[in-house]
Amino acid sequence: MELTRSSGVLLHPTSLPGPYGIGELGDVAYKFIDFLAEARQSLWQILPLGPTGYGDSPYASFSSFAGNPLLISLDWLVLEGDLDISDLSNRPVFSIDQVDYGNAITWKVPLLEKAAKTFLKHAKANRQADFEAFCARHAHWLDDYALFMAVKQTFDRHAIEANIFGAMWNNYWDKSIALRQREAVVRWQTEQADAIVVHKTLQFFFFQQWDALKKYANKKGIRIIGDIPIFVAPDSADVWANRDLFQLDRQGRPKVVAGVPPDYFSLTGQLWGNPLYDWQALEAQNFDWWVKRVEGALHFVDILRIDHFRGFEAYWEIPAGEKTAIKGKWVKAPGNTFFKALQAALGELPIIAEDLGVITQPVIAMRERFGFPGMRVLQFAFDANEAGSSGATNSFLPHNFDQHTVVYTGTHDNDTTRGWYDKRTESERDLVRRYLARDGNDIAWDFIRLALSSTAAFAIIPFQDALNLGSNARMNTPSTLGGNWVWRYLPDALNWWVANRLAEMVNLYGRDPQIWKIEAPEETEKT
Repeated sequence: MELTRSSGVLLHPTSLPGPYGIGELGDVAYKFIDFLAEARQSLWQILPLGPTGYGDSPYASFSSFAGNPLLISLDWLVLEGDLDISDLSNRPVFSIDQVDYGNAITWKVPLLEKAAKTFLKHAKANRQADFEAFCARHAHWLDDYALFMAVKQTFDRHAIEANIFGAMWNNYWDKSIALRQREAVVRWQTEQADAIVVHKTLQFFFFQQWDALKKYANKKGIRIIGDIPIFVAPDSADVWANRDLFQLDRQGRPKVVAGVPPDYFSLTGQLWGNPLYDWQALEAQNFDWWVKRVEGALHFVDILRIDHFRGFEAYWEIPAGEKTAIKGKWVKAPGNTFFKALQAALGELPIIAEDLGVITQPVIAMRERFGFPGMRVLQFAFDANEAGSSGATNSFLPHNFDQHTVVYTGTHDNDTTRGWYDKRTESERDLVRRYLARDGNDIAWDFIRLALSSTAAFAIIPFQDALNLGSNARMNTPSTLGGNWVWRYLPDALNWWVANRLAEMVNLYGRDPQIWKIEAPEETEKT
């Protein structure tokens, strides 16, 4: 992928401010894009956009293709006539600086369903035609997703009434529909017809709103970087509708699961629990499901960051039922064949490879073969527990960057830079101060300057760092449950001081992509 020197901001839409408990794709999202343009940023990076379930993680979605209905702007639905302004009057008192998932779901989902039903009854002919065209265009995933969600809602209600937690399609649904027996599928499609069309309508709303927002961003010269996890959630329409593409037993339960092995950071490794692909079955279909997944993701965004890229070369396979990741093994994956198939189907792949952690030479060779830029995180350059190497040879130090690289001050899994620095040992802080020739009193902006001045083609700044926030603004702490994915910025955060300071650095370090475009000389008239 060709990279033009640029910079941007990492912010997930759930972190946008607003009165309805969670960020939405309405006016505030457009104001954020205006802010990016004022700050002369040309990239906006987000996390996966799919509907989230237990734990609220965007990396554990009910579908790799669907959008999260909770992001739908209620105000937009009022303007469309699908809701009345009075529907929004009795909302709970939501936190202004955190996502309130529980109350937002309880209050907002019934309103979304009401809007969908109003649309289905009263939509004008042109909107109805657009909806029908949308359903036809996305039928390859939408039909399964809508049925999955309708059935899931039914059995989830039963589980809640029975005080059962962790209920999923492969451990709580009736066997007939869990295993998609033909008669059961037809019966559920008939019985849940109303619920199914509501779920399709909510996806129509989401796609319309996101498409309009993306078009606005692109018009402002801002490209959107999305995120696609290598693995999918076990409780998802992806697995339920495509059991033959995963290593499952006859009951739909994983035989082996994903994770990473024990290392310096964790003596027991990390047990993620995602079902693993049956790569042989995928290859026999010329990776059609993955082609459609990437194609669908590129409908939402302009560039994709692939999480856990090294898993396409080899993945850590853990027997199902293990309590830790210790008893796993490395298994080769057909990464080169896979990316060749993607390239043949979709053309040049605008992909960023998340190549953090312990990366082997074959992974590096695969990334370089397809021209995917890798990642560098500045916090790892000075953190003795993260760096993997120390001193001047540390690959995360800017003087060692390859130009074909994306640099971050930190990612969604890191502490904010200010919070990170406060927790460093004195020797680590001393290294930071000596490297930067700064006293550390403005550490977040020191790191922003270091990122933007580096040779890396892309520089991405978590918005929390631009706002100089501490650890209370951290987005996610890996391997913990609760308190993650909730941070939101305050409405007055889009101030001229932050925008001007970012814009000044764009000017100073040549990160306006327009200046690197060389105009072709005008042809002289032939005599």
